[in-house]
Amino acid sequence: MRPLTAVLPYRPGTFFEKTLLSLAKSSLVESIVVVSPKPVSLKGDGLQVLLAGPFPSGETLGLILAEIRTKYFLLFPGSEGISLEPRALERIVGTAESTEAGIVYSDFYDGGKISKTLHPLNDYQAGSVRDDFDFGSMILFSTSAVRDSLEKYGAVPAVKSAGLYDLRLKVSIDHSVHHLRAPLYARMGADEPAGGEKLFAYLDPRHEEAQKEMEAVFTDYLKRIGAYLSPQSFRDVPPAPGPYPVEASVVISVRNREQTIAEAVKSALSQETDFPFNILVVDNHSTDRTTSVLSDLARRHPALKHIIPMRTDLGIGGCWNEALGHEACGRYAVQLDSDDLYSSAHTLQKMVEKLRQGGHALVIGSYNLVDSRLEEIPPGLIDHREWTDENGRNNALRINGLGAPRAFRSGLMRQIGFLNVSYGEDYAAALRLCREYRIGRIYENLYLCRRWSGNTDAALTIEAANRNDAFKDEVRTAEILARQKMNKER
Repeated sequence: MRPLTAVLPYRPGTFFEKTLLSLAKSSLVESIVVVSPKPVSLKGDGLQVLLAGPFPSGETLGLILAEIRTKYFLLFPGSEGISLEPRALERIVGTAESTEAGIVYSDFYDGGKISKTLHPLNDYQAGSVRDDFDFGSMILFSTSAVRDSLEKYGAVPAVKSAGLYDLRLKVSIDHSVHHLRAPLYARMGADEPAGGEKLFAYLDPRHEEAQKEMEAVFTDYLKRIGAYLSPQSFRDVPPAPGPYPVEASVVISVRNREQTIAEAVKSALSQETDFPFNILVVDNHSTDRTTSVLSDLARRHPALKHIIPMRTDLGIGGCWNEALGHEACGRYAVQLDSDDLYSSAHTLQKMVEKLRQGGHALVIGSYNLVDSRLEEIPPGLIDHREWTDENGRNNALRINGLGAPRAFRSGLMRQIGFLNVSYGEDYAAALRLCREYRIGRIYENLYLCRRWSGNTDAALTIEAANRNDAFKDEVRTAEILARQKMNKER
């Protein structure tokens, strides 16, 4: 028997027919299973049509697995057109055999024969647990690894959207996931969502049911690997050593933001509170007019402390550590990015009041996405209502962010510290805090987060997006290991 069964959704058109033909011609393919929600007329040796719903559902995966008789099965989970490179199937099957991996995936090309662009993917690691981790459009599974995993950890649950997510998590517990760094196919006809839509897709209310399924599947996975945190395991926030010069400090890290820094500082200065506060701006050796703008503002406003660090190797996280260690830092440190604004004069008061209540180590508000003219852009309000006090700190490992603005207890953050990086430092800090302490949420708009051509989220290349995603996977890997260790020691 040949070692491979190919499984793909039905999609009428030339690309689909060419993909079927290339699979049928391969000496490695024993059978082809085409999944379709309604009967279709397809002919060919070893080809069958399986009447079923979409791939992500548990029911569909159960039906597919019942048809597999080969050593491996090759899943094409998307509806885009695929053009296999020469000897692609030999490469991926050979890799599976030599590595004994449970899952193998590869890089690919975007585009067709005339113009192809390499699309590299990230290596899989213990923290690659996002439900939208990119495996590309062709994934090889070891049939024995799948059956061993399902026998040990339970069948794929009756879910509509999280079946494939559940399957790969279970397989990854005891079997390796191998990334083949070679483009084995070209992907054509894929409609990529816009950057903002893709980034915040999991927050869309239309996806609420699917997200709840993903959270349930992921929570089960954390329990199986010993990284789940129960709602009863919170620690009390340690008392803050004092005295502090002010109750709160607004912390702004900035480099080369001459166009926006004055507005950000004025937004902080305009806050109305029943406690004293100041603004700590860590000017990370700007080379434009940012430094002169801040110097002028500091002369006119004593509450503004313009800090230029001695070190020249600081990222945003390192700048936060500079602010936390400064003699002017208050009891609470409240975030404001150098190109954003507080939405009203009461943001700081609301954040600090929430920190004072309930023993929270961190408070996270909600924000509106706006353009450079401060006009709302999709998806609008980002409030992270998926968070729950019972399971938020577990689900936080699955999603890619926890929101803004953020307010910290300065004494606690001095002990923990921020990673000296300029991406994901806030996510890493929040994961570290919620491992032990409660996080408070405010679901009303407190903040205006500007998207414009000069900010750090604008128009990322594939390589830059991969670096960001890989870094957050590393953060999750470290956090999962820390939680497993903490649970073992209890």
